[in-house]
Amino acid sequence: MPTEILMPALSPTMEEGTLAKWLVKEGDTVSSGDILAEIETDKATMEFEAVDEGVIGKIMVPAGSEGVKVNTPIAVLLDDGESADDIAAPSQAKAPEAAPAADAATKAAPEGSSAVAAPPSPVKDGGRVFASPLARRIAAEKGLDLAQIAGSGPHGRIVKADVVDAKPGAATAPQAAAAPDTKAAPAKAATAMPSGPSADMVARMYEGRDYDEVALDGMRKTVASRLTEAKQTIPHFYLRREVQLDALMKFRADLNKQLEPRGVKLSVNDFIIKASAMALQAVPDCNAVWAGDRILRLKPSDVAVAVAIEGGLFTPVLKDAHLKSLSALSAEMKDLATRARSKKLAPHEYVGGSMAISNLGMFGIENFDAVINPPHGSILAVGAGVKKPVVGADGELKVATVMSMTLSVDHRVIDGALGAEFLREVVAYLESPVTMLA
Repeated sequence: MPTEILMPALSPTMEEGTLAKWLVKEGDTVSSGDILAEIETDKATMEFEAVDEGVIGKIMVPAGSEGVKVNTPIAVLLDDGESADDIAAPSQAKAPEAAPAADAATKAAPEGSSAVAAPPSPVKDGGRVFASPLARRIAAEKGLDLAQIAGSGPHGRIVKADVVDAKPGAATAPQAAAAPDTKAAPAKAATAMPSGPSADMVARMYEGRDYDEVALDGMRKTVASRLTEAKQTIPHFYLRREVQLDALMKFRADLNKQLEPRGVKLSVNDFIIKASAMALQAVPDCNAVWAGDRILRLKPSDVAVAVAIEGGLFTPVLKDAHLKSLSALSAEMKDLATRARSKKLAPHEYVGGSMAISNLGMFGIENFDAVINPPHGSILAVGAGVKKPVVGADGELKVATVMSMTLSVDHRVIDGALGAEFLREVVAYLESPVTMLA
């Protein structure tokens, strides 16, 4: 039976994408792992691999098509002995039943979550179990009952990986059983959020005035959607502190002089990343994210850092930042930022983390409030270091380099006193930078 190849979700936040380029054509024979197409997600251009073997019978979505929804059929794969004449019937019979289930599974996962929904059990039509030819051959050789195996392919189709490790006589536990019981508590109708004036209404306001209309690309649509969600659903509150940087600037200059032969130059941002990572270890209850009906407290300090790119931003994640040296963090951050600006990051490099850092100090911004990137529990907004008069511990007036920091906090995850404790730890590390090396 012909198999529909569906538009994949290549990142956790992807709802639609652009089919940039087909790397196969109708009539080509493909195997599992072959690259079929290049797809532009909301964040990057990625390669899409085949999960089955067969012949490309029909390409349903041409190259260059924009706004292709996840789980939309984009091509049809033919098994041995099948032809293009067999395509129409299964496409019409199968899609209405399977596509809604796939869409529901996609929408059930919280946006931005790195968790992957469990695949459905094999789709059956009139008692038939859908499986690839290779999976059927392996099952026959091993004496497996396909009806007892849960498929991980599109619409629950059984593929090679599902049968390779299966043993005769042992039924694979239905993976769908691991999913939450959605029937137990009927979902309440969501209250519609105000969306503001429509595009036509706004256009009428500026009728007769010259303007350029800029179409939204996938990244800008995602940024708009996620930030709207964040401000509408996350109860933000803000904690502000100032930190004196003079000791850090002197320490940084000394370190950079010693690291110069190795070609290493540490930035103030590298110290902020390290201080934040260590503060998460000192105040572990702040190393947490919101997960809908629960809080997840992370053990490692995975710190995301906002990187501005043309048309949007990335938040690459420095994993285990508390365990890495300043020079290692600096090198990793430079690499991630460079690849972010060319949109070459893989999803696992910008998904996760419990908090983010947004630094606008290099643009001369002294202080600002950042919007939390869900599901993070907080985001630290960092301003520029400015020389100011301050009163020293001995009561004397002196000039110091002072930097403003604002911690935006999700009150569902972190309470005020806890957030204040975390920010106090960050300031302590930055004002005594040598302690970050202990």
